[in-house]
Amino acid sequence: MKIVVTASGPDADSVVDEKFGRCPYFILVEIEDKKITNWKSIENTSIKQKTGAGTTAAQLVADIGVNKIITGNIGPRAFDVFRQLGVDIYEGNGTVMEVVQEFIDGKLHMLEDAKCPKSRIS
Repeated sequence: MKIVVTASGPDADSVVDEKFGRCPYFILVEIEDKKITNWKSIENTSIKQKTGAGTTAAQLVADIGVNKIITGNIGPRAFDVFRQLGVDIYEGNGTVMEVVQEFIDGKLHMLEDAKCPKSRIS
C-alpha cells in the first residue's frame, strides 16, 4: 500500500502540513503487513502556482499511484479528484511517522468531505 502524507519538510520527522495543495513536500510511505517498508520525499512543485495548486498537487499524487492520503486540510477540487480515483483521505496531526503509525493502528479519521481552514470558508 502506498500512502502520501503532506509534510512541512523533506524527512519523516517533519510535521504534517495543514495544506494539501500548498504543502512543501509529500512523503510517500510504502506499507506491507502493517510495517513501513520504504519512504521517500517528493517536492510539491504546485506550491508555486498562483491558482489551481490543489488540482495540480492531486494530479502529482495520483500519478504516483497512492491508495491513501494523510493531511490536515484538503480543498473540494482535490478531494473530488481523489474521490473519483477511489483514494481515501485521512486527517492527521503530528509528525509524518506518528500519523503513519496511527493509520496502521486504525486510529485516524477518514474524511467524508473536503476540509478547508476556517479562514478560507466564506
